Amino acid sequence: MAFQLSPGVIFAEIDLTGIIPSVGTTEGAFVGDFNWGPAEEITQVYDESQLVNIFDAPNGNNFTSWFTAANFLSYGRNLKIVRALDGSVATNATADGSGVLIKNEGIYEENYFDGSGSVGLWAARYAGGKGNSLTVSICPSSNAYSATMAATANVSSGNATVTFSANVHVDAVRPLSVGDYLTVGALGTAEVLEISATGLSVTVNSAAIMNDDLVANSAVASWKWAEEFDAAPDTSSYAAARNGANDEIHIVVVDQGGEFTGVANTILEKYPFASKAIDASNDDGSSNYYRDIIKNRSKYIWWMDHLATGTNWGTEASGKTFTAVDSVNIAQLSGGVRGAPTNANTNVGWDYFKNGDEVDVSLLITGEVGQNTATHVINQIAEYRRDCVAFLSPEKADVVDNRGSEATDAIAYRNTLPSSSYAFMDSAWKYQFDKYTNLYRWVPYNGDIAGLCVRTDFTRDPWYSPAGFNRGQLKNVIKNSWNPNMSERDELYKKGINPIVTFPGEGTILYGDKTMLAKPSAFDRINVRRLFIVLEKAISKASKYSLFEFNDAFTRAQFVSLVDPYLRDVQGRRGIFDYRVVCDETNNTPEIIDRNEFIGDIYIKPARSINFIKLNFIAVRTGVSFEEVVGKF
Repeated sequence: MAFQLSPGVIFAEIDLTGIIPSVGTTEGAFVGDFNWGPAEEITQVYDESQLVNIFDAPNGNNFTSWFTAANFLSYGRNLKIVRALDGSVATNATADGSGVLIKNEGIYEENYFDGSGSVGLWAARYAGGKGNSLTVSICPSSNAYSATMAATANVSSGNATVTFSANVHVDAVRPLSVGDYLTVGALGTAEVLEISATGLSVTVNSAAIMNDDLVANSAVASWKWAEEFDAAPDTSSYAAARNGANDEIHIVVVDQGGEFTGVANTILEKYPFASKAIDASNDDGSSNYYRDIIKNRSKYIWWMDHLATGTNWGTEASGKTFTAVDSVNIAQLSGGVRGAPTNANTNVGWDYFKNGDEVDVSLLITGEVGQNTATHVINQIAEYRRDCVAFLSPEKADVVDNRGSEATDAIAYRNTLPSSSYAFMDSAWKYQFDKYTNLYRWVPYNGDIAGLCVRTDFTRDPWYSPAGFNRGQLKNVIKNSWNPNMSERDELYKKGINPIVTFPGEGTILYGDKTMLAKPSAFDRINVRRLFIVLEKAISKASKYSLFEFNDAFTRAQFVSLVDPYLRDVQGRRGIFDYRVVCDETNNTPEIIDRNEFIGDIYIKPARSINFIKLNFIAVRTGVSFEEVVGKF
């Protein structure tokens, strides 16, 4: 306690209420190929609808990745995804069509938030061809919103094409633009027509427009999407309060190609009355600067640059008159390319999960991978972290349409991979329905097997086996790629490949629980490996609070009193048969203490899952007593 220099009372609190914390065991990790969405950063997804919303629906290029992730989410509700892509190929669509690669928000903020993109006004939010479906339009003034024509053009026939020269203006200021709407004809019989070509021509084909009508005297030109907004842009209350003027604009994002909604020209986003002033804010304090609005709220685009016309874009509102821009701007984005990931790209994606202190995951779902990536995930992620299990499947060619050679080829693939208790391999692929394309797809099982572990954690505990008829039934299986017989199952199991078997009337079952550890050990079973992962993570988290304390009898006794109740609870929940915690002077010798070390030895007898059942049926004569024969055979 602190020393006092004069009489008084001080008090202190000493917290001796520490416990072993709960640890997560159901968090999945996945790296895959997607059509849309942030790349090379971790994104958390909780269900299939969110998977579609962030990464788009599957197609013929990426359905194995997509359904591996979706299948896991059908069992669990916590998946961290990294989208991998080939940065030498992939691009975001842009307003000028040149394309640019913006992998995620961090890349945008670091390189393009200041308007240094030089690709036009806008870029698609993410890399991929879907961005080519986007059109973005700005209505930057009230004149651009709507105005009456002052120039003249005659309609010489009820079915004619009226061509306006490029210098035809409205109100002697506003030029006509492709996409403008013209409302022409007599009052009450007006017809809305769209300027649809760079020659600024429109076909007049309605009886509402009479022969020899003077279009100039009866035409109103308006922004194509004017009716989607309540009024024309003008001066915001923020700018007006600071003696500014003409700072408001409207922005609309349209799915012109129908790639996002399935319906061409569907409006995706509208941003009314945004401001050109960099300091503009709403009544709630949020930014009303149009660049910030797009960054914070848009799901489809990034802001890249201001219009070249007009003045004071991106300046403070005080005392500024933002010169009105009287023409609308419509940009069809193009140049977007998906960029399917290579093995090296996928490995880079997995490296985002390497640091266990930063990212908490327990189940590594590999999807469809070859020997290169499978080895990387086992050695560089699972074995490096030592707090998670990697789930793998054979390559598709090994087990799909490979009749008679499935076991041999699956084993050959397994033999290219390292021995590890932190890896688990199944034996097949499944055939399932793709509701997004109305097709059937072959998908690896490893997402489902990781999902079985999640379901086991929810219904029992991580130290229960996820296999068998009680907990190993797989979902959404139309058919199994192959059904190994008993001899094939024996060969697979010897190599650490867990058979997936379809039993008539029982469904498709995970029929094994061996890890990929070649050495005979308790850790060649996944329930034992996951038991120790849970114990090690939980007790390690609690132990860090002993750092920098004294290595004396009090600290050691406190450690034992912390760990013992936790292990007793696990024992009561059938995770271990017996245990002992040793933390005293026998293992914390003076030499250990002098090296500033602290040792706690925890001995565990793990519970074992039943893999083999032998039933002996013994017939005896009527006159024989059971006591004479029990235990003799």
